[in-house]
Amino acid sequence: MTLFSQAIAFAAQMHSGAFRKGTDIPYIVHPMEAAAIAATITTDDAVLAAAVLHDVIEDCGVSAEELETRFGGVVAELVLSETQLSIGDPKETWESRKREGLRVIAEGSREVRIIALGDKLSNMRAISRDYHLLGGKLFDRFNQHDPRMHAWYYRSCQALFAQDLADTQAYAEFCMHVENVFGRLAPLDKHEDAFAV
Repeated sequence: MTLFSQAIAFAAQMHSGAFRKGTDIPYIVHPMEAAAIAATITTDDAVLAAAVLHDVIEDCGVSAEELETRFGGVVAELVLSETQLSIGDPKETWESRKREGLRVIAEGSREVRIIALGDKLSNMRAISRDYHLLGGKLFDRFNQHDPRMHAWYYRSCQALFAQDLADTQAYAEFCMHVENVFGRLAPLDKHEDAFAV
């Protein structure tokens, strides 16, 4: 089995029985989609393995040490770059966790941004699809209920991905979904410096 194949099997096992927030969609669909998006940009086995594993530390309690043992240090480090561990009330820590995630994307390697783009594009596809069905009520399913804050976050991601992924189809699609969902929302005054994370 290739590294990527092993990662798929492990991720499927770890996410077994979990579903996407507010849906009946098995959770494994999301990391598989993130990996499929990453595969449109790179064929690097470690990057694709990390893309499919990107939520196992955050959501499944897998340790970085176990990932390193199973998949090597490169994969473990890439998964850690996409991990936002919640300390305290997730509703209270949402913004600080997102700011830290943006910092990691800004300072990370192109490989870090590829995995982040795969994750965020998969999220934006789901948000865009459900937004057209539910409207603003969609945001009630998240820890952060204010759509303007989500707009700030995804617009910030958009600016950071432009560093070295602006020529990819995945980036173009991401921008389209961000505009479709958040285009009518004005930036929040206190987040006008959003891109200076």
